Amino acid sequence: MTDTPRRPSVLFVCVHNAGRSQMAAAFLTHLAGDRVQVRSAGSAPAATVNPAVVEALAEAGIDISAEVPKVLTTDAVQASDVVITMGCGDTCPVFPGKRYLDWQLPDPAGRGVDAVRSIRDEIEHRVRALLDEIAPPGGG
Repeated sequence: MTDTPRRPSVLFVCVHNAGRSQMAAAFLTHLAGDRVQVRSAGSAPAATVNPAVVEALAEAGIDISAEVPKVLTTDAVQASDVVITMGCGDTCPVFPGKRYLDWQLPDPAGRGVDAVRSIRDEIEHRVRALLDEIAPPGGG
């Protein structure tokens, strides 16, 4: 029986789960493959993912057109090692033993794809740094 290292688990949270958290989850899933368990959710989920976000990610080679905003649950927070909030304020439940990061990023809501690109690029940069920290290539 081999010891397989436990995959780190990351939860990205924003209010509507239609922009920032969707982009971050998509980048981490794309870059990490099966090395990291990825979730995203919103404290007040929108009906659909922001079309400008879908378009900006498609330009980066990531298709999230089938994604739907998900509601933030206590179980999702409890099951995650790292919880990254993006503007959800006090609505995110806090549990001891979890690592919390708050990424201050502009909200892409109501913005066109030109404005979303810079947010996308900043999220990609932060996700790459996070991945190097929690699941380095060949690490374990």
